[in-house]
Amino acid sequence: MKQYIVDAFTDTVFRGNQAAVCVLERGSWPKDSLMQSIAAENRFSETAFVMPAGAARTYQLRWFTPEGEIDFCGHATMGTAYVLLRFYEPDAAQVWFEAQIGTLAAQRDGDRIELDFPAYPCSQTDVTEEIASAIGIVPLEAYLSRDLLLVLPDEDAVRRLSPDQARLMNLPGLLTVVTAKGTGEYDCVSRIFAPKLGIPEDPVTGSAHCMITPYWCSRLGKDTLICFQASERSGALYTRLDGDRVKISGKAVLYSVGDILTDLDV
Repeated sequence: MKQYIVDAFTDTVFRGNQAAVCVLERGSWPKDSLMQSIAAENRFSETAFVMPAGAARTYQLRWFTPEGEIDFCGHATMGTAYVLLRFYEPDAAQVWFEAQIGTLAAQRDGDRIELDFPAYPCSQTDVTEEIASAIGIVPLEAYLSRDLLLVLPDEDAVRRLSPDQARLMNLPGLLTVVTAKGTGEYDCVSRIFAPKLGIPEDPVTGSAHCMITPYWCSRLGKDTLICFQASERSGALYTRLDGDRVKISGKAVLYSVGDILTDLDV
């Protein structure tokens, strides 16, 4: 099994978010236990497994965190699209993915790759004492979909945040997303915490921007954003709201290529 390690949402190695991309031959999936063991061995926030589907330039795609399978991951989709368009579909302008959340598209966008994702519908929820205690500050607003979106007063509050990981485990939503209006070249900034998935802080999170983009487009009166995720590795995402879809563009860079032993049986 060929495995590529890609840094997504960056053009500089050792920045952005790491993803392992395991490319399988057409056929049946390996055992879930094997894919889970590979993800746990990698210890990246996500390992993607991709396999050709029936139609041309269409692939089945699954994502595993070190703790379990997840229904959707943006940066590992970016990494997978980068690998396929560079090594397997060099003449293609676009590839498609069949995933748990439906059909996703990835296409070349100059020196970037543009991903087509569903927007997350979210509803406003109460700002509770539990939320404030977990993140160490009272957010201005809170919204809930798959993830919990918390709006902070300013960019500095996002950058300085040091949440209580144990208390984050008790909050609603899969991920805890904090965001604020950006300054300078960025429309908004964010950080994302995922202790429920065994990931204290995710470096750059494409899926969370399916919540962040509709929120800030509405507040700023825009349909395109330049977003910055202010983790230690950091990364930039260029997003566009298109009805009930979010288009996310970014760059990726290859770190390594290797082989996983094919006789593993877990």
